[in-house]
Amino acid sequence: MIVLDTNILIEILKGDRKTIDRVESLTETLSISSITVMELYYGALNKAEVNKLEKFVSLFNIIHLNENISRTAIKLIKRYAKSHSLDIPDSLIASTALHHDAMLLTYNKKDFKYIEGLKLL
Repeated sequence: MIVLDTNILIEILKGDRKTIDRVESLTETLSISSITVMELYYGALNKAEVNKLEKFVSLFNIIHLNENISRTAIKLIKRYAKSHSLDIPDSLIASTALHHDAMLLTYNKKDFKYIEGLKLL
């Protein structure tokens, strides 16, 4: 399984051919965190864009938060928020990938590279 970070989906939505080709070449199950869904909806400009996003996110396996993901995110925040400026959404996305032993595809590797055990793609 591969968890796609929010920035990957934004590039796909922008029509970035390099990102689209890369994601289409992946053979693993493509998943997104429910946090990514929230971030996309939050960034929508209007209801029409929300409707477009709703169809788009339905193409992916959406992983919802559970107690284990939340507990791991809390540990990540405790360990990295002050030293590396890890924010809450990124901690939840990282903990989702960790919980499912999945790789995380992101363009912001600097935001995640210090997280022990997290496999970046």
